[in-house]
Amino acid sequence: MSNSVDKIKYLPNQKSEVIMIAAASENNVIGKDNKLIWKLKTDLKRFKSLTSGHVIIMGRKTFESFPKPLPNRKHIVISRQKDYTVPEEVILAHTISQAIALAQGFEKIFIIGGGEIYLQAMPYCDVIELTKVHTQSQGDTHFPEINLNYWTLSKSERHQADGDNEFDFSFLTYLKS
Repeated sequence: MSNSVDKIKYLPNQKSEVIMIAAASENNVIGKDNKLIWKLKTDLKRFKSLTSGHVIIMGRKTFESFPKPLPNRKHIVISRQKDYTVPEEVILAHTISQAIALAQGFEKIFIIGGGEIYLQAMPYCDVIELTKVHTQSQGDTHFPEINLNYWTLSKSERHQADGDNEFDFSFLTYLKS
């Protein structure tokens, strides 16, 4: 393991905070053909800032969309394929509950996708960090509806499109009610 991964806070007697992080259009599309469908440099910087130094959990397809594991994060990949192989520094899990159990004790656990993983992880999460992209998009992967009977919007920060961000967007933070 690299030194940066070794610096991730492990607190063995503490319950980890589980945070879902995603960017979704107004109609909840998050991707197409295993790719992001917009360019939002500010959102990518926020993703890096929030997840660096923590555990990230993702599905196999999301993991395969990266050229290599993201630096300064501990990766847990979920795959139903029993013989799926991952690099030595990556942990393999076969269910969302197993992945979260493997990450317990680390300060923060981020669920980073894809669509099916978000749906399965929703009951385990304490916080949702959602970038709402103010456009209607076409795609094949969706973010689940947020049931406001269980979640409360605690923070909203709107941003305008500019040279680095092709659409208006808002950073929304939801806390489990």
